[in-house]
Amino acid sequence: MKLPGNMQNMMKQAQQMQQKLQEEIALIRVEASAGGGMVTVKMDGQKNVLAVKIDPEVAGDVEMLQDMVMAAFNEAHKKVEAESQQKMGGMLGGMGLPPGMF
Repeated sequence: MKLPGNMQNMMKQAQQMQQKLQEEIALIRVEASAGGGMVTVKMDGQKNVLAVKIDPEVAGDVEMLQDMVMAAFNEAHKKVEAESQQKMGGMLGGMGLPPGMF
């Protein structure tokens, strides 16, 4: 099925924007910590963990360490989501789509 020329151009532009958005999201780097910096997690835009830093002082208390690691991971995840949404909003706003469409 062949789309009208204008529609083809719009689809091509949307694909290019999606690819650019994915590239920008891949470049996101966030860092989150818990326990006053005793546990720090670094994460990229695809939510891959890049690094985990644990202060040796908390290594003895396993339950507290588990809670802090979980809190740091969750915070890093939220930061990636927020940055991704911000990038998507900026890019989709440039397309002139009605608010709330995506």
